[in-house]
Amino acid sequence: MTFSIPMAYPNVWSSEELESDSYLVERTLDGDIAGFEKLVTRYQNKILGYVARMTNGDREEAEDITQEAFIKAYRNLGSFRGQASFSTWLYKIATNLCIDRARTRKRRPQQAYSLDEPFDSDEGGGGREIADSRFEPSKGVERDELRTLVRQTVGEMPEKQRQVLIMCDLQGMAYENIAEVLSIPLGTVKSRIFHARADLARRLKPYMSGVK
Repeated sequence: MTFSIPMAYPNVWSSEELESDSYLVERTLDGDIAGFEKLVTRYQNKILGYVARMTNGDREEAEDITQEAFIKAYRNLGSFRGQASFSTWLYKIATNLCIDRARTRKRRPQQAYSLDEPFDSDEGGGGREIADSRFEPSKGVERDELRTLVRQTVGEMPEKQRQVLIMCDLQGMAYENIAEVLSIPLGTVKSRIFHARADLARRLKPYMSGVK
């Protein structure tokens, strides 16, 4: 997906506001498609990483949903009123698409992608770095097995728990932003995260009890 019709517009914003999400949204609404291209560049890897985890590592489906999310955001940008941040609004669109896709698609075999795979490893992204274990093969195997186990376990959790766990613990989103994305009270977010973490720990306990 590309947006490549750059146009020149006079600058009427302060230096502090230049290149902010709000500024780029305004540029886009004024007809400057390059403004939206910059928003896509800024958020595409983060949204792809989030969607990939929500779809249990199905890269092809994640890319499809991510592209659909940006297209939908572009087409509906006029309805964005700025009550929430642009990124929160975009995550909300992606989340709803994931939910819709999960409800309509037939269950397919999942590829063994890790939840920690750095889909969002762009500068400033939320990708997680892991110490190099090339010289410790056994540790590398254990790490891969644990990643696969965690991915599979999270994928088996109820949708509401899986959502908040991915948003909070893997995407690093604040409770307040999660509440906005899911349109639920802050207290509900905290409760779901608490129960999701407890459920994940319970599910992993048989495996972790054997780890030295």
